[in-house]
Formats: sequence, structure tokens, C-alpha cells
Amino acid sequence: MLEAIRQVLASHQPTRIEPGGRPPAAVLLLIYELNGEPHTVFTLRTDLVETHKGQISFPGGAADPGDDDLRLTALRETDEELGVCPEHVEVVGQLDDWVSISGFLVTPYVGLVRGPMPYPFRPNQHEVAEVIEVPLSHLMDESNVTEEVRQYDGRDVLMYSFVFREHVIWGLTARILKQFLDLLAPALVEPPG
Repeated sequence: MLEAIRQVLASHQPTRIEPGGRPPAAVLLLIYELNGEPHTVFTLRTDLVETHKGQISFPGGAADPGDDDLRLTALRETDEELGVCPEHVEVVGQLDDWVSISGFLVTPYVGLVRGPMPYPFRPNQHEVAEVIEVPLSHLMDESNVTEEVRQYDGRDVLMYSFVFREHVIWGLTARILKQFLDLLAPALVEPPG
């Protein structure tokens, strides 16, 4: 599956959004093998962080003036939040830009963890209340996904949420995840014969 992820993202042309004065941010969707199965990791944000308290998200955050680009922002934030060494991550692609409800222009990246497994996450106690490791197979199982039409900015928008144990992954994180899984799904279908 890791090679399929590389191939899918190598051919994906992400949709870019003009900044329009929005502050830039980046997140990192990390993929790694755990017990022989591809997983991704989410963080449950503490009540101590400035925004999105108690929500589940990918590691990431706002760009710093010292970041050369948003890819480095995603790697730096992932290191700060989870202790994932940037040298242990192979960034294999980028997903579409999104505007968060808090007004950030968010650029998601996908990275494969090349470090030791199971990875020795070191969550930042101020930012991360819990590290949530989820098998991709669980997220791809349609019985774990709900769809709901909601009003947003005066229009109907199809919203997704994913359930894993007692956790609900929703909002922008779910939209990014859904795009990734939709891109990946055709590559995982075995050819007939």
C-alpha cells in the first residue's frame, strides 16, 4: 500500500487557493506500518491550545517566519507536537488547499514514516492530550464514515465524520482525510483476472 500511496500522490495535482490575506498553515498526514498494517496518526488537542481545543486533528499548524516553505512547516509542527524527527519522514505528496473555519489557508502534506516502528511518539503535553493511531483499513471501511449535509456560508455542504472507538474525526481533518482516501481507493482495487 505504501507504494500505491507514492504513485497516487506523484500524479495528483493539488488544487491551490490564493491566500487572500489568510495566514498560511500546514498539516502532515503521516502513514506508517504498525503490526504489518498501514496506519495514520491523529492528535487529540488539549484544552490549553489557542484554537480547536479538544478536537482531533493531524499534526500541524501556522507557518513561522523562519519556515522556508509549508512543507517544512508541516514537518516542524509534527516534530513539535509528536516528536517525529523530520529525517524520519519521506514527504510523498500534497493534497488540495483548504480554508479552515478559523481563517487559515491550510496545505496538507502526506508523509511516510521511515523511522523505528512502533514509532516512539513523544507528545507535547501542552498541545496533545492523546495520540490516536488508526489503521487505514478502519478509515476505508464505509461503516465507520457518516455523511451529513450542513449549512455553511449560506450553502449546503456535504460533511464527513469518521468514528474510531470513542473518537469522532470531523471538520477540516475529516475533509482532508476523505480526499486522501478517495485518491487512494482506486489504486487499491485489484485488477480483474
